Amino acid sequence: MASTTPIDTPPPPLAPIAPLDAKSGSTGRAGDKIFLGLSRGSGILLLVVMASIAAFLTYRAAIAISQDEGNFLTTFDWNPAGNPPVFGIAVLLFGTVVSSLIAMAIAVPIAVGIALFISHYAPRRLAGPLSYVVDLLAAVPSIIYGIWGALFLVPYLEGLNLWLDDFFGWTYLFEKTEVGVARSLFTVGILLAIMILPIVTSVSREVFLQVPRMNEEAALALGATRWEVIRMSVLPFGRSGVISASMLGLGRALGETMAVATVLSPSFVISLHLLNPGGGTFAQNIAAKFDEANELGRDALIASGLVLFVLTLLVNGAARLIIARRKEYSGANA
Repeated sequence: MASTTPIDTPPPPLAPIAPLDAKSGSTGRAGDKIFLGLSRGSGILLLVVMASIAAFLTYRAAIAISQDEGNFLTTFDWNPAGNPPVFGIAVLLFGTVVSSLIAMAIAVPIAVGIALFISHYAPRRLAGPLSYVVDLLAAVPSIIYGIWGALFLVPYLEGLNLWLDDFFGWTYLFEKTEVGVARSLFTVGILLAIMILPIVTSVSREVFLQVPRMNEEAALALGATRWEVIRMSVLPFGRSGVISASMLGLGRALGETMAVATVLSPSFVISLHLLNPGGGTFAQNIAAKFDEANELGRDALIASGLVLFVLTLLVNGAARLIIARRKEYSGANA
């Protein structure tokens, strides 16, 4: 029996799309208005919280700096309880920046290599468990890294320090001029590198997995090797993501507290001999001296926290500028 349903039956008409309001970006529906209000309110709340933190830090920092008899930016001493009170952030700024740069120099290349291995080289049976382990390491508390660093990393770095002193002491940076255990900025940099490695790896891996498959297949069709595919297709596509991941790791390195306080032997001396024990960072100094500080001392620590706050904002702002310029450059060449 032949079917009576016509073959060329037109599809039912689509529901009309509500016009988009140019001012609010909403279609006028209740759900869109609620979502728009929640999104806008969340953004405003974030700005209010950031402004409140900045205002509080600035107010307390102004009180401390007004009573400081030294230069807050260049003084090498930290004695807000003295008579007169003298304190400065020169040593803390140097230690924070140097240890973070050491961590970035070690962690970022290794993290990118691990991310590329997981996303493009490892078989599925290995890539899955390896990704899980990397994500699990990113969730380990800082104090665990600190205890491990103090009990395991510091003793075993003595041999590495002696080797660096023997073969690279001529560079001045790796010349060990003081006797002591390896509680130095170099040790802190290695520990921070281990801590930020999972974060940079996880974000970079997800970015590399988003590379359009057609780009890789086109490169393979032209006769490119696996490395050439990665160099021409994967790395250019994921460059902005790797920069974002690196800045995320740098943010953690700059503000790390417990692990640094556990490993570092603090001293208010600036030395370019990275293997010598001593140095200090903002977060470590705040954690070590906040409980025993008087009112002026706490205001001084808050002032140093303001510098760390501004430093973190500058780093994130620089990362955003780099990513924006990369996007403009890519769009211009497209």
